[in-house]
Amino acid sequence: MGEDNREARPHRVVIVGGGAGGLELATRLGDKFGRKGPVEVTLVERARTHVWKPKLHEIAAGSMDIAQHEVDYLAQSYWHGFRYRIGEMTGLDRERREVQVAPYYDTEGQIVTPQRVFPYDTLVMSIGSLSNDFGTPGVGEHALKLESQADASRFHDRMVNACIRAHAQQGPLRPEQLKVAIIGAGATGVELAAELHRTTREVVAYGLDRVDPDKDIKVTVIEAADRILPALPERLSAASEDLLRRYGVEVLTSAKVAAVHATGVTLADGRAIPAELVVWAAGVKAPDFLKDIAGLETNRLNQLVVGPTLQTTRDVDIFAMGDCSACKWNGRDGNVPPRAQAAHQQASHIYAQIRRRLSGKPLTDYQYRDFGSLVSLGEFSTIGNMMGGLIGGNLVIEGLFARLMYVSLYKMHELALHGFAKVALDTLARSITRRTEPHVKLH
Repeated sequence: MGEDNREARPHRVVIVGGGAGGLELATRLGDKFGRKGPVEVTLVERARTHVWKPKLHEIAAGSMDIAQHEVDYLAQSYWHGFRYRIGEMTGLDRERREVQVAPYYDTEGQIVTPQRVFPYDTLVMSIGSLSNDFGTPGVGEHALKLESQADASRFHDRMVNACIRAHAQQGPLRPEQLKVAIIGAGATGVELAAELHRTTREVVAYGLDRVDPDKDIKVTVIEAADRILPALPERLSAASEDLLRRYGVEVLTSAKVAAVHATGVTLADGRAIPAELVVWAAGVKAPDFLKDIAGLETNRLNQLVVGPTLQTTRDVDIFAMGDCSACKWNGRDGNVPPRAQAAHQQASHIYAQIRRRLSGKPLTDYQYRDFGSLVSLGEFSTIGNMMGGLIGGNLVIEGLFARLMYVSLYKMHELALHGFAKVALDTLARSITRRTEPHVKLH
């Protein structure tokens, strides 16, 4: 009798993490099965709204208004037939097949939801990654990170306040005032430096005439490797560094950070880099609570180790994707890189895997397809490479075409969430609004 009841109820899919991959998967499953279908889809996420992570540097710099781009999880779940449950995962019971979720409190400390558990038949871990400070002294106390929209908004507020403070004060600027140090010259660090070159000048142009952006504002990028964008071809690194220097950005390579303090950064060679704002954008790891969670296999970055089917190595009922998973890269040395295109591909693959599980078919292996990398260096400058099956080789692209390709990546994500009609209308509305409002967010 119990067995019959278990078969009669919907198959419970719980997705933990509403980033690019998790939200796309929940949306596709919800659209396919709905709330009363053979599959019950639940998305567990600690935030209320979603913003595409590659856009965080634009929010931080003020070139993108978060209100126009964030997706409300509750509305998305209502429109697309899945359940959204707010909260942060804290543990996992594999025997009972339950996800443990902490209580959720509002900004005033009032409890909103109690501690809960969510039973699953199939669990998908998609909780993303955090910055890895490698134990560097002072990072937790004095450095800002870009891990969420809240982090990006916090940096932007502090940047605008720094400009207003410098304009209003009577005495001379302190050595660290209006200086920004970005630690890590991967895509996030380089893109943030390029955006800040433009947006800080636009902020100052709105009446803060006592600040000279060319003399007073300085951005420094610090990278431990011997070149910026070390994951990309050398030609792209050299071209990007040349453009940053033309923007007036100071680029320090082969420079290891020894400590971060309230007024700047100290390098391992003893050099001091004064900075009012320090951003840590070097290295990623999965959240610490994942380390060996419930006996699952994890690596030194706390990532869940998965097999070719994206199932965890010790539990076939648990899948992992995106930055929190360690997935071999098609026979190459190393794992699939932490890129938005990987999360998008893995979401599509797991969607198909779940459908195959329901129909009793064998699962298929995931094959990562690398379409290259694109780096935005300001509003009109983009550089990158296209590679793999798209062109049959490796092609360096720059300028307008590269910019269009960069924008198209975000549009693909929007299309996966909303469909063509809504994306088209939202794009038109943003283009109209942009003509009537400041091109940089001032609050």
